[in-house]
Amino acid sequence: MPQDLKIGEEQDNMGEDGYFGAAIASTYEDDAAMFDPTVVDPAVDFLVGLAGDGRALEFGIGTGRIALPLANREIRVHGIEMSNAMVAKLRAKPGSADIGVSIGDFSTTSVGGSFAVAYLVFNTISNLTTQAAQVAGFRNAAAHLDQVGCFVIELFVPRLQWLPPGETKLAFHVDESH
Repeated sequence: MPQDLKIGEEQDNMGEDGYFGAAIASTYEDDAAMFDPTVVDPAVDFLVGLAGDGRALEFGIGTGRIALPLANREIRVHGIEMSNAMVAKLRAKPGSADIGVSIGDFSTTSVGGSFAVAYLVFNTISNLTTQAAQVAGFRNAAAHLDQVGCFVIELFVPRLQWLPPGETKLAFHVDESH
């Protein structure tokens, strides 16, 4: 059951963090390219322009890669995140106390108030693995937006052909447990 948290409050014993548990959270920020200012700053600038004087809602806030710079630009940010481990990494950073976080699935978790912009960045929409879940995510974003609000999704543009002819699967990561 999702739980709305007040700023600075965390939920204990949420249970299974799924794919983004402690092991992933411990290395999530090792991808320096994703945190490079040449990547982050344009995204933040774009979202600041959309938010204006309103609030921003991040679906899959993670460790705060976008939320923290937004908050530093005087945008009131709230995030939805399923992983306590990712939120713990966020909470260890300066400025994170000003960001509200609700623990839950961003396709269904509801938070109070309305937002000028709701956003999913760095392919986070791909965490909703079915069309039904993605539709639920869109509906959830729409339910949180004010009358002129925007929903922003950042997603890679796939190559026209990922698989060699005749192949039906592409492994993106293979190790002993995954």
